Amino acid sequence: MAKINLKIDIRTSPYIRNAPTVPQIMRNVVYALLPIAAFSVYRFGISALALMLATTLSSVLTEHLFCRLADKKTTIGDASAVITGLLLAMTLPPGFPLWMGAVGGFVAIAMGKTLFGGLGFNVFNPALVGRAFVQAAFPVSITTWTPAMAGDRFIEFIPSTLALPFMKPAETAEWTNTVAIDGFTGATPLALMKFQALMTDSYDLFLGLTAGSAGETSALLILLGGAYLAMRRMLDWRIPAAVILGTAISADLFYLIDPSQYPTPTFMLLSGGLMFGAVFMASDMVASPVTPLGILIFGLLVGFLTVVIRLFGALTESVMYAILFANAATPIIELYTQPRIYGAR
Repeated sequence: MAKINLKIDIRTSPYIRNAPTVPQIMRNVVYALLPIAAFSVYRFGISALALMLATTLSSVLTEHLFCRLADKKTTIGDASAVITGLLLAMTLPPGFPLWMGAVGGFVAIAMGKTLFGGLGFNVFNPALVGRAFVQAAFPVSITTWTPAMAGDRFIEFIPSTLALPFMKPAETAEWTNTVAIDGFTGATPLALMKFQALMTDSYDLFLGLTAGSAGETSALLILLGGAYLAMRRMLDWRIPAAVILGTAISADLFYLIDPSQYPTPTFMLLSGGLMFGAVFMASDMVASPVTPLGILIFGLLVGFLTVVIRLFGALTESVMYAILFANAATPIIELYTQPRIYGAR
């Protein structure tokens, strides 16, 4: 009878698990984004897919380029540049010209990440830096919305998608009429609310059956992605919860003042990029506070600024600026919310 050599490894407590590595976290974020990306492609077709590929490829190549220029080992293996590219694409209109998306990816990595020293040192969410740049550089293209569920969306690009670099994108109005989407006005739910005082059904907002950015429309899929990351302990659920709380409280105050003029808190929560920003943008591990009180203040600030800019600002969408402003305030929030050491004054 063969002798079985059993080895028992006995250790004393505490039994502490190894923390997940950066590539593991980033890989799981990609997993959480995949259903949202797939839904976007289903709704908007190959233009949305091409936009994701353009921003992601641009982000990865930019990161690799700057690593080479700095004469250090490339960091594209940690997948953080992939996350930046995907997040950026999700915040753009599905018919956004690919070359403009590539520019956004370059700026996101170059100015939002590399300029501050790379991953772990960025003050702002890199994807939002790229988004803010293209918002300022290409204001017409970033506010040109196209209908979802076009008949030939899987074999035909939206006309503006393939615009040549530095050339004016093709008009999409004629194409929109050609695909004949009933009831499509070219406006997002926030634009309809702001300029025409029309409210979109909450059910459509929750499921993502409206016009909007490539990956921000379905609150259901975004929340499921956030729940997945929270269960894997790769997302601090308190940050999106604080953002949602801040938005709900701020919107409710205005709604109570004049329900005929201001939208309901539900509309504010489900429309635009609020949910996507709360779950995937505001929760940036580097650019957000870590103290419990700081997280609450950070989230309330993002929610309050989002509502105020949406209601009284010139732009219809405001989550991007609200998060960037809160990112800038994070060091101050952290400074004044440090927990007191027991026994110290």
